[in-house]
Amino acid sequence: MALENSVFPSRPDSLSLPVEGKAVEEGVEVATEAAASTGVFNLSEELGHVVTTESAPTPPTSAKVSRSFQAKLAEREAQANQHRKKTQGAEKERGRFGWARARRKRQRYVEKNGRCNVQHGNMRETYRYLTDIFTTLVDLNWRCSLFVFVMAYAVTWLFFGAIWYLIAYCRGDLDHLEDTTWIPCVNNVNGFISAFLFSIETETTIGYGHRVITDQCPVGTMLLLLQAILGSMVNAFMVGCMFVKISQPNKRAETLVFSKHAVISLRDDKLCLMFRVGDLRSSHIVGANMRAKLIKSKQTQEGEFIPLDQTDISVGFETGDDRLFLVSPLVISHEIDARSAFWDMSQAQLEKEDFEIVVILEGMVEATGMTCQARSSYLAEEVLWGHRFSPMMCLAEGFFDIDYGAFHHTFEVDTPSCSARELSLAAARLDAHLYWSISSRLDEEPTLTSQVAKQPDSGSGNSKAGEPTFIVGEMTDIQEQSGLGELNGSVTTDQSESEA
Repeated sequence: MALENSVFPSRPDSLSLPVEGKAVEEGVEVATEAAASTGVFNLSEELGHVVTTESAPTPPTSAKVSRSFQAKLAEREAQANQHRKKTQGAEKERGRFGWARARRKRQRYVEKNGRCNVQHGNMRETYRYLTDIFTTLVDLNWRCSLFVFVMAYAVTWLFFGAIWYLIAYCRGDLDHLEDTTWIPCVNNVNGFISAFLFSIETETTIGYGHRVITDQCPVGTMLLLLQAILGSMVNAFMVGCMFVKISQPNKRAETLVFSKHAVISLRDDKLCLMFRVGDLRSSHIVGANMRAKLIKSKQTQEGEFIPLDQTDISVGFETGDDRLFLVSPLVISHEIDARSAFWDMSQAQLEKEDFEIVVILEGMVEATGMTCQARSSYLAEEVLWGHRFSPMMCLAEGFFDIDYGAFHHTFEVDTPSCSARELSLAAARLDAHLYWSISSRLDEEPTLTSQVAKQPDSGSGNSKAGEPTFIVGEMTDIQEQSGLGELNGSVTTDQSESEA
């Protein structure tokens, strides 16, 4: 058994083994003396030989180095930064037997650039793509689209060129090239190349005039009409595909930007989930609409597991705040209430959750009138608790200046780490405490109507002469006679008439 970097307070005598060679003995003695001076002995046993490893010499304890306060502070900061880098590295969680293992990074459902990270496989009904061939061609990448575009024209030209050559060959036009009295089907067609050129001139309607069809060939006339019709259809189909592909609003979404992080902080004494969206172009998005979805797997009460379940996150649908006037960057807010999926989520629980928030911005491009959609997503670690977005708009001379350099910037604010439910319960308890404290104080105020209540209804014969009567909050016969204290809660005094 090999002992590597073993630490002993001193070298025992039982570890002294016979080693051949004088140089090795001298090295062992030197290492022993160094170990005895430092109090640490490092051993490494390999193939029956004892080999000593060099250890860094420690300075003597008597020598003390005087350091300034700045040096000590810098050392502490370096240690803190090193510890922070270690903690910010790969997050680790404890396994079944307490072994540390790297936490698996969650796979995104929607990438930050809006691309959906989903691939369809084992699709057997591929004929459905051919039923909508136009959309299939538009959805192809540019390399395949250009290949289909070129091949569509080349195949039709070659196909009709071969038919023109076949007509000339069957009629014998190729055998009477030198005969001036022979009327061919197409003038100046003396081979396949010339027939192919005539096919290109016919389908593209170039019409150079050197190769023309004659009236002695009815088959050529029918073929000319057919090629003109099919050529127009190919032109309309392929040019339409390329036009739609070029004018697709997908690239317009590249100038619709979302913030890198979402934040949770207080807004009007309520916890809110917020993110920022902006448009980099001066041409605006007409009828912009914002939606948000929570992507999280769940298990029902019956035991059914639903992977990547989608839950709607309200961003102002009830109040109309989801319809945006996106002239300047806006902060989209989701109020965490009892209907929210984050109602029971605190800051500590957020760090342990595994979910994804997908945000979708839809609208019509002002320049083309086509519908555009921009998407982005936020993982649980991309949601910052207790942060707020930095302001990025200032008033300049005659206009509002927007600094997009601060688009992704956030700063920390005081935010309770409890969940929205706990915050609501705390506020309710505070309101209830204030209500009952005010009520108890009102109940403790003395009511001086006890003497008035004991008086008979007929009059005030039992009252003492000159003693005032206090009435709080109710009407008596004395108030009706004197006409004083018409309002509830007023205090009226009346002299007793029995004094005479």
